[in-house]
Amino acid sequence: MLRLFFRVFTSILSERNLKAAAVHRSFCSAASLPASVCSGFAVKTLMEPKLYRPPPEVRGMTSLDKEAFTQTITVPALRVPTGVLNKVVKSLRKATIQRPGVPRVVQDKEESSDFRLVLLDPHRVSSPSFFSEAEAEALRSFSVAEELQYYELRLTYHNLKSEEVLEAVLPQGQDVTSGFSRVGHIAHMNLRDHQLPYKNLIGQVIMDKNPGVTCVVNKTNIIDSTYRNFKMEVMAGEENMVAKVKENGVTYEFDFSRVYWNPRLSTEHQRVVQLVKRGDTVFDVFAGVGPFAIPAARSGANVLANDLNPESHRWLQHNCKLNKVEKKVRTFNLDGRAFIQGPVKQELPVLLKGKPSVHVVMNLPALALEFLDAFRGLLHQETSCDENLPTVHCYGFSKDDQPETDVVERASRSLGFPLKDQCSVHFVRNVAPNKDMMCVSFTIPKEVLFSADYEQTEPSVEPAPKRQKCEDSTDST
Repeated sequence: MLRLFFRVFTSILSERNLKAAAVHRSFCSAASLPASVCSGFAVKTLMEPKLYRPPPEVRGMTSLDKEAFTQTITVPALRVPTGVLNKVVKSLRKATIQRPGVPRVVQDKEESSDFRLVLLDPHRVSSPSFFSEAEAEALRSFSVAEELQYYELRLTYHNLKSEEVLEAVLPQGQDVTSGFSRVGHIAHMNLRDHQLPYKNLIGQVIMDKNPGVTCVVNKTNIIDSTYRNFKMEVMAGEENMVAKVKENGVTYEFDFSRVYWNPRLSTEHQRVVQLVKRGDTVFDVFAGVGPFAIPAARSGANVLANDLNPESHRWLQHNCKLNKVEKKVRTFNLDGRAFIQGPVKQELPVLLKGKPSVHVVMNLPALALEFLDAFRGLLHQETSCDENLPTVHCYGFSKDDQPETDVVERASRSLGFPLKDQCSVHFVRNVAPNKDMMCVSFTIPKEVLFSADYEQTEPSVEPAPKRQKCEDSTDST
């Protein structure tokens, strides 16, 4: 009974993170418990809520000194016969230490060839009572004593996670971020003002802790809505901005500093492309370097892809050749409205008489909804077929409490036609707090597309807002 009370008592100490070493020794002495019982419990180091406590002198460091992070801590361990070592490690996989670069099995203190020490996670196991029933049963079946050993573990900078290093360096109470967007070998960050003095250190840490990252950049302004690129500075590594990425089985190459690319949109690209069938036609109004156009062409569609940015247009052509679809994609370097009122207008009359579907993709969420007015009165002679009108997939940002309603109302105003109950709205992703990216899909009403006299059919609508630069550059599309 006394042993049971002792286990419960020690558990409470661990949970409350008390300075348990002195209390533990006093209690063992008062209870006259044998050393074999007391030795199974962790000293103060094991009671800490965090395994690693960085030295205070690293706080405020702006030039990375890796040696300053070295620290020795005490962790629990089991002495295991080498004959059953692999089986024990497998049975205790949830209880063993999980730390970058730290081995779970080390040499026995006595340097015996018959035994090894299996290092345990002190947050998971601070006494034998913390083993689960299955783990305890496994240890008994392998004849492994549940008595804990203690091992002096040397932790270095290389054993720390990026967030641990940054949390130790940046001012206490300030936001610490180790998140980034990865574009090939480039890690793209969006630092806060209070993090800028530490930008070079942050860049080095991100590069050190993420294999394959050889360049870390920080944006220095918001995205330009015209060309959808932004200025950036190199925080660490090489100044090579030409990235190579693979998305949904398609390879893309581009100069990340001069074009737009968002790795968070791969699922959305795939969703829309899966709606396209072989023989369909796709008009990609804001094509970028081709994440909609090229997969659609690979699926057998005929694609007309446009982008205003000359660099995007150049890399779009490059990627078409890279993926061997240059014969399926016609590229244009026009303003979106000029593309709709030019190539789209020229191709539609014939396409509307055919059976294959026609899709129009408009992925410029900061402005695309404003471009919908380009379809009003686009064609002046109605065809005899009403079943093959184009389907538009138009993206927009919304800060409204009801983003679905908001984007439908804005699309309706731009078209001059109510889309309520005649469209579908897909939530793409949350871009920033209270800011969502949505995709509204609809068939262009024939009342909009066909008009003998544009001026007479144009409804009275509120003027579209002037073009402006996007907010939240990291997440703009």
